[in-house]
Amino acid sequence: MSSGVLYGLSAYALWGLFPLFFKQLQAASALEVVLHRMVWSLVFVFIVLAVLRRWSWLGDVRRSPALLGKFAVSALLLAGNWLSYIWAVNNGHVLDASLGYFILPLINVALGFVFLHERPRKAQWLAFALAASGVLWMALQSGHVPWLALLIALTFGFYGLMRKVAVLGALEGMSLETLLLAPFALVALLWGNHTGELPAHDAHTWLFFVLSGPVTAIPLLLFAAGARRVPLSTMGILQYITPSILALMGVFLYGEAFAGPRAQGFVLIWAALALYTAEGLWAGRRMAATRAAA
Repeated sequence: MSSGVLYGLSAYALWGLFPLFFKQLQAASALEVVLHRMVWSLVFVFIVLAVLRRWSWLGDVRRSPALLGKFAVSALLLAGNWLSYIWAVNNGHVLDASLGYFILPLINVALGFVFLHERPRKAQWLAFALAASGVLWMALQSGHVPWLALLIALTFGFYGLMRKVAVLGALEGMSLETLLLAPFALVALLWGNHTGELPAHDAHTWLFFVLSGPVTAIPLLLFAAGARRVPLSTMGILQYITPSILALMGVFLYGEAFAGPRAQGFVLIWAALALYTAEGLWAGRRMAATRAAA
């Protein structure tokens, strides 16, 4: 249990600190960073697979076109999430990225209801309504919808949905996704360099391009290790570490404005998350007590 919590804490803390890494790549466009991330992630996960000698899953993929199709969709959603997140970080919108991941648990509730026929409890519906009110308030008061936060939340929410119905382990799933994306990314990078569309970069930038592979994969592997060792309710609480770190960095490190409608909207969303978490803990304890009595 304690090791699982440590793995989970490490994963979410590393995800929260991602802006420190991707800010080092501001010399490149968000699209170029994502293309390199696809290629170097594939290199890293294939090295890990070779060390662990875990190749048997490739046979299952070859025999299941439906599984391959599902992972093609999840790969596109992951690429969209990476692109929107990196663009947000490198264009002064770290708070929008934070808001996206604060909204994400409530997006998951809605997607589960629509696509998986899950039945949220009354308190979960209330939490969803509170979060929706926060987003609507920010839209009305600021004159525009927080589209970037919603894009980050929706792409990762639908990505999680696809991974739920297209089951592979964390390492294998990421390997397949990057295997599908990396050839296109490599062609785009080679073509961009050939035509001069992509600028030349110094050694510092290339080092961080290469490091984007392990930086992408390691938190995912830590998350998978933690999820196997602790209850989902615990991981659900730990997930708020990432957007909390992002919010603190956006305000105190990068000087983004946090006042007026944005602050008020965040308060409504935080209230929704507090209600969602408390209700989940209460429901889990009630279920455990019922099982013990039986």
